[in-house]
Amino acid sequence: MSEPALRFERVTRWYGPVAGVLEVSFSLEAGVTGLLGPNGAGKSTILHLAAGLIRPGMGKVEVFGRPPFRSGKVRSRVGLLPETQAFPPGVTGRSFLRTCLLLSGLSGREARRRTEVLLEEVGLAGAAGRGVAGYSQGMKQRLKLAQALGHDPDLLLLDEPLTGLDPVARRDVIARVQELGERGKAVLVSSHVLHEVEAMTSRVILLNQGRILAWGEISEIRALLRDQPVRVRVRGRDPRRLAAEMVRWPSVGGVRIAGESVEGETWEAEAFFRALGEVGKEEWAGIEEVRILDENLEALFDYLVG
Repeated sequence: MSEPALRFERVTRWYGPVAGVLEVSFSLEAGVTGLLGPNGAGKSTILHLAAGLIRPGMGKVEVFGRPPFRSGKVRSRVGLLPETQAFPPGVTGRSFLRTCLLLSGLSGREARRRTEVLLEEVGLAGAAGRGVAGYSQGMKQRLKLAQALGHDPDLLLLDEPLTGLDPVARRDVIARVQELGERGKAVLVSSHVLHEVEAMTSRVILLNQGRILAWGEISEIRALLRDQPVRVRVRGRDPRRLAAEMVRWPSVGGVRIAGESVEGETWEAEAFFRALGEVGKEEWAGIEEVRILDENLEALFDYLVG
């Protein structure tokens, strides 16, 4: 039986008196897995431990059966897209990427070839000779993705990869992540936004305050919330009349007017959206947007730990 791509066994990592992660255990096989949690939950700590950038205080981290810390052989099989955007001063996109590929062990000729291929793939070919300091946040994010993929690693660690991307670039990155998983790569992608990860995978690890709260299919995670209300915001032409209408629905527990929108809670989402669909047919309603407010994981974790 082959070793898992990544394995954490009762891993704890402290930063002074603060625990980054506590007694974390999980294993990762091929495919895409989402690492979900609010900011400060410990997601970046897990990715840095997996990449061998830091060492656990307690427990064991293994990448393909070996500890990654200070192991060039192991780390050559790992690609990391960090959340931070720190680039050496004066570098161009081309020079930065080529240097990263050389440090990954590619020959000079292969690094030059791969640099041009990757810049084209991430849409930066036209800006390759420009200084990275003048790149937008989205362009820097695409450059980081290129360096993470550059040496064709078997384990990809992507920390908030969609940050700063426009809708077209987000779609392209999501498709690329899915394609990597289908090719048999192991991908661990972190985010604090549920729908972002749902677009890439159905398999998730929920993390909060350094501890794993749940681990499995998103459908199973959502089942944990079946007894919790769903918060919805509806923007329409006449919010006061819409609020008065919603209050009468048995599926609604409460409403409030917020500017041009109405926010409500429902314990019966299917019945709520069925009623909303009927109201939406009325000319007076003029419904323009319906948004589920619990997409951000802060609310989800409030439910799970509350």
